[in-house]
This record gives sequence, structure tokens and C-alpha cells, in this order.
Amino acid sequence: MGREDREQRWWIGELAEHFGLAPHVLRHWEERGLLTPAERVAGRRRYGPAQVATVAIIVRGRAAGLGLDQLRELLHAPDGAARRAVLAEHHAELERRRRAIEATQALLAHVLECEAEDFLTCPTYRHLAAAPAGAGPAGARGAGGQLPPGTRAVAG
Repeated sequence: MGREDREQRWWIGELAEHFGLAPHVLRHWEERGLLTPAERVAGRRRYGPAQVATVAIIVRGRAAGLGLDQLRELLHAPDGAARRAVLAEHHAELERRRRAIEATQALLAHVLECEAEDFLTCPTYRHLAAAPAGAGPAGARGAGGQLPPGTRAVAG
């Protein structure tokens, strides 16, 4: 092993610190099948460039909401198409969550501007609240994009 190869090896604590993690997190990822040390020296884990890239993928994936099982599936997928399928499924889930958040924001915007003494008695609130979760603000409207009679939209 040349000098450059040795410089590219990281002890578990060094790698964890580089990514702002505790070493036990890397050990947990190893137990879950996401990470394998490049080598062990006197029983201590050493990581190389491939493992640094894997940790970066895991950290980024976790920040994007991927679970450890999804990340393991992504990392162990047989090819790029299989990896894209994992990400496409997650993308669809994020889109569903985004629509649910938009629907909740529309509901809250109405509540905050509602002229009813108690928003629970407001027909518009009731209609918006009854819309399917994830339908988005437009999902509260009926056929033709209209709110039901007796309700009014609030600019949001």
C-alpha cells in the first residue's frame, strides 16, 4: 500500500467526525448492512474513499427523508435502473406529502382569515377539512373547480 492509499484511510472516529456523526451511527449502519469497512487494522475499522462516498449518500438520503431500509435497497441495487426505481418511489411519496402540506396550508390560511366567530361552524372550513388528505388546495373544489354553495375561498 502506497503513501497515498494510507492517507485515504479513515478511522471510524475520523469519518464520523467528518460528517458530524457519532461513531456508533456508523456501527449501526454497518449492522444494518449499509456500510462495510474497507479493512480492519488490529480490530479497528478503517474506511476508504468508497466508504466515504457511501456515508455521503446515506447522510444525503437521510436528509431527503429516505429510511435506512430504502437506502440499503438503493446501495445494494443491481443496477442504475433499480436505484432509479427506489428514488422514483420516494419522489412520489414526497410529492404526496407536498400536496398534503399544501392542503393543510390552505386550511390554516382560511382559518386565520375566517370571519366566522368559530371556524368550526364555517361551511368553507368544513368543506376544506373534509377534502381528501393530499388533494391540495384545488382538491377541496368540486367539479368545474367551484367551491360548494355557501362557501368562499380565502386568498392564500
